Amino acid sequence: MKALRWHGVKDIRVEDIEEPKAEKGKVKVKVEWCGICGSDLHEYTAGPIFIPIETHPLSGDKAPIVLGHEFSGHVVEVGEGVTKVQVGDRVVVEPIYACGECQSCKQGKYNLCVKMGFFGLAGGGGGFSEYANVPEVMLHKIPDSVSFEQGALVEPSAVALYAVKQSTFKVGDKAAVFGAGPIGLLIIEALRAAGASEVFVSEVSEERKQKAAEFGATVIDPKEVDVVEEIRKRTNGGVDVSFEVSGVDPVLTQSINAVKVGGEAMIVSIFENRASVDPKDIVLNERNVTGIIGYRDVFPAVISLMAQGYFSAEKIITKKIKLDQVVEEGFDALLKERNQVKILVKPN
Repeated sequence: MKALRWHGVKDIRVEDIEEPKAEKGKVKVKVEWCGICGSDLHEYTAGPIFIPIETHPLSGDKAPIVLGHEFSGHVVEVGEGVTKVQVGDRVVVEPIYACGECQSCKQGKYNLCVKMGFFGLAGGGGGFSEYANVPEVMLHKIPDSVSFEQGALVEPSAVALYAVKQSTFKVGDKAAVFGAGPIGLLIIEALRAAGASEVFVSEVSEERKQKAAEFGATVIDPKEVDVVEEIRKRTNGGVDVSFEVSGVDPVLTQSINAVKVGGEAMIVSIFENRASVDPKDIVLNERNVTGIIGYRDVFPAVISLMAQGYFSAEKIITKKIKLDQVVEEGFDALLKERNQVKILVKPN
């Protein structure tokens, strides 16, 4: 079968590999759609970050590995002992590997597992392939009212919903989102579902500013005004919570300073390099700076919200391509074309 594998920085290849069979405790999924994630782009331009060069303790795999962790499909074969799903079920994948034995796992915080990895980044298979052999525990069924395209957005939408859930945000609060890429737009949607009274977005791309406005945000261009001063002026001192989703050093400082006294700045980005922050910006205003990695226990809520019309595929998907086009029309396009937001790939 065809699959996209990571070999090194700027070296990803569509190759022929062996088609998997459903092993014990695993499920063979025919992939319908897989989204290109910002994490995939980071691995492409600056990896390895999550990709194991030595054998990963949970996947048992190492580079070169199949990429793709935002995907939907349907079950075509089940392995021995599988009871959660059956052939024909429509599913999405919650791609977190967790050991189940460390302190974090015992507390139910499986996304903080000391051996944590992602299916499609840490090995074991991935969504940029015709078929994937997925551990049963990672699968969630989706109703017929949720399309496969929508299903491919469950994983990034889970990041957004979890970020809002883990923050101190309350119904009626005001928030700011720094960066209107896919996760930033989905955070706007999650804030809307959570009852935000107003959401400000800082973004420089004309296309992404337009998208953020379509999602209901008040857009501020930091090239035109001092974004921190503007947010403080419009909110009488700052927003309750900000979400940093750009991965850019100066923007992190902006996201902290746009928060009111005693407010919170939530870091959602994976930074490729170290960031510089002045502690006085935090200490003198008793602000809280927190962060998240991935998600936990939110996939069912995301799927339910999608069935109600939230996290619309039509609003965020800007391009659909075939697997053979994934490098030039997918990864390279996202790096070069600012009008692209979310690109889905059809492996079959």
